This record gives sequence, C-alpha cells and structure tokens, in this order.
Amino acid sequence: MNRIFLDVHALQTVPPSNLNRDDTGAPKTAVYGGVPRARVSSQAWKRAIRTYFKDEHLLDPAELGVRTKKVVELLADRITGLDPAVERETALKLADETVKAAGFKTEVPKRKAEQAKKDGGPAPAPESKYLVFLSSRQLDGLARLALEGVADITAFLKTKENKARAKELADTRHSVDIALFGRMVADVADINVDAAVQVAHALSVHRVDNESDYYTAVDDENTEEETGAGMIGTVDFNSATLYRYAALGVHQLAANLGQGLREDEPRTEPVRRAVEAFVHAFVASLPTGKINTFGHHTEPDAVVVKLRTTRPISYVAAFEDPVRSDGGGHLREAADRLAAYAFDVERAYGDPETTLTWVLRVGPATQKLADLGIEAGTLRELATAVGQAVAERLERPA
Repeated sequence: MNRIFLDVHALQTVPPSNLNRDDTGAPKTAVYGGVPRARVSSQAWKRAIRTYFKDEHLLDPAELGVRTKKVVELLADRITGLDPAVERETALKLADETVKAAGFKTEVPKRKAEQAKKDGGPAPAPESKYLVFLSSRQLDGLARLALEGVADITAFLKTKENKARAKELADTRHSVDIALFGRMVADVADINVDAAVQVAHALSVHRVDNESDYYTAVDDENTEEETGAGMIGTVDFNSATLYRYAALGVHQLAANLGQGLREDEPRTEPVRRAVEAFVHAFVASLPTGKINTFGHHTEPDAVVVKLRTTRPISYVAAFEDPVRSDGGGHLREAADRLAAYAFDVERAYGDPETTLTWVLRVGPATQKLADLGIEAGTLRELATAVGQAVAERLERPA
C-alpha cells in the first residue's frame, strides 16, 4: 500500500483558562523561539478526542475501546452478559484466567485487599498492573473464549492452542481509538499496536505569561457579626491563540483496522469512517481542565487539512518568531503567517500533483487562508470531503 498522510492544522483562541495543569496546578508551558508559550499536552488533547468520539456518537460503540486497569471486572461483565447463569464469582475467575492467558499480568491491589479485610467484605477483583486498552470486539471475543472453558478454565487455557487463541483475540479487530492512538504492553510486546496518529503539543503563537486569580468564598450561613471569607485560594490561568497539529498515517490506520465490522463492506469503509471521526473530533474536541471555573468553550478559528503522499509537515515554524500584538489581538497575524508559511513550505517540499487541501475558517481575520485550498462551509462537510478523498486514494492501485 502506498503511504498516505493527513495533516491537520488549527488555530484556536482560548480565553482565560487552565486547560492542562502541571504538577503545581499551573497551566503547562514551554519555551519556543526563546519565549515562554502556553502549552496543552498531546495526551490531554488525545483524551479529549477519545471522549468526543463517545459523547458525540461519532462512531458505533462496537468500534471503540476501553482503557482501564479494571479489565477483569469489565470482562466478567461481558461474560455474565453472554450467559446470565454464570455467577459473579465464577465470572471473575474466568475473566482473570483469560486476561492472564492473553498476556496481561493481574494482581489484587494491596490497599483494596486490606480495606476489604478490615470491613469484612468480599475480596476485591484482581486488576491489571497497568492500563489495558482493549476494543469492544476484543472483549466480546475473550468473553466467548472464557465461556468455552467454564468447566475448568485453568486446564482449558493451559493448552497451547487456547492460550494462542487468547493472545490472538486481544490482537485482532482493533477499535478505531486503538488503531489511531496505538497500544503499548510492556510485558507482551508482540501485541503492541503502532499508533497511526501523531498529535503535537498545542503551543501559543505568541508569548504567554501565566497569571494568578485570588478568590474568596463566602459562608452562606454567616451572620452579620461574622466577617471574613469561608475559604480563600488562588488559581493560575492564561489565555492564548494556539497552533494545533496532528499527522495521521492513513496507510498505518488501514493496517491497524483490517476488516470492518461487516464482512461484506469494502475494505476502505472502516478507514473512511475512522478518518471522518478523527478530523471531526480533533477539530471540535476541547480539554476540560478547570472548565467549570473558566467556561472556555471555543472552536478553532481556522482549520487546514492536507492529504499528501510526501511525509507530514508541521507549520509550527511559522510562529518560531512569536506573534506580537499591536493591540488588536493575535489571530489575524497568526492566520497571515500560517498562509504565507504553508505556501512557501509546500512550494519547496510539497508535491502539488498529489496533495489535496481543504480549509475551514471563521471571520475576516482568517481570509488569507482561503487561498490555500478548497473551502468547506461546515465541519461536517470538511470531514465528509476528507473521508471520501481518503477512500478514493486507498482504492487506487499501489
């Protein structure tokens, strides 16, 4: 299969906010171009994208996965869902043995075991020693395998054939989020999944210095004689125009997904759905750190998407020299710079014969970006157009 890449660039302005905190509770920052910038980690935005898939119903639940240490309990739920006659304790044993056969190490958390003993309650279920990322279809397959060995699950999974089946079930029919963001299992390297998506840390296009808000809270039950605050504290924040970027290897995504949910659907169909969902979610998702405090609900002011066969190219260097406000904000200058830099870089390194470009933008400040490619009227139109183009590229002979 030919290499196909999707570059997604976005400019997004956020008001005073604290989207992604460091270990001190302050907004994360980075030095770029010799000055401090606001930063939102790739991990924070990938989590927002995965949550958006689910909350906005962009994909069938069967096409999504779960990342948890409580994989034994989760699998036990699948087992009893398939066969309600199986008692909970039996289901947990079946699940634990099957999870271990698939290659994931489990143990009963010491703190939970001590608390259960103190309370005189039942022993807690085993948990994996690390977060395990499994698709809905993988969990269903493992649950069915466990029920085959319900009579004696230990003996059943001791056979070489059934142990291999458990590992295979955990390494086939990946969910879209696993196919996109990958999976690493240190103990079982052969079931690792290479991520199809690389998400950059979002950076402000200008210098940013964190600020601190001093706040007080009044006790509603205080009498007139009782003065002073019931609580005082501080919260750090900043505001910024962010440059966001992600690169999607469509060929890697196709390899990770394999066949779709239905055996009769074209091989390009699951990839098209995944691409459309990713473009939609990357653009519209938003980390929710301190969102009740700041209500930072914004959408990107501009989005540029490129489908290419040459290697991915970030345009972050357009902002290595930080944008300086003339009193009218940062967006217009940022959009102008992005348009100019994208044109220059593509002229020097791109392949205009094989590269397609779409632009989604809001307001007059982003006008210069319109010349980069086909303008989409809505986010849905953008995602649909990109998904269709990807499917057509995949159908071409290698």
